[in-house]
Amino acid sequence: MTPLQLATEYLDLFCEGSDMEKIRDLLTEDCRFEGPFFQSDSASEYIESLKADPPKECAYDLVRAFEDEGSASIFYRFRKPGVSALMAQLFEIKDGKIDRILLVFDSADLS
Repeated sequence: MTPLQLATEYLDLFCEGSDMEKIRDLLTEDCRFEGPFFQSDSASEYIESLKADPPKECAYDLVRAFEDEGSASIFYRFRKPGVSALMAQLFEIKDGKIDRILLVFDSADLS
C-alpha cells in the first residue's frame, strides 16, 4: 500500500471502531502517537487506549490529502453526534507500516 492508502485505511478502521486489532496490523511495534489528549510510544499502548475508549458513531469528510514516498498527510472534518472538528494527521511510514501518527486539532472543538 502507498502511504496515503495506509493512512486512509487507518482512518476508515478508526471510524468503524469495531476491531482495534485491525488497526494494530497497520502499525509498527514502536509506532509513536502524539495528539492533544494522548501520547504513546508503542502500538500496544496506543491500541489499549483505543480499546479503553473506542471511537463511537464517528465519520470523516476528506478535505485534502498529500503523500510522498515516506509519509501521508490528511486534512479532514471529523464528525460524530454533536461534534464537528477540522483535523490534520501526519502519518510517517516505515517498512510498509505506520511508524508515527501526529494528530493536530483545536481541542476546544471537542468540549
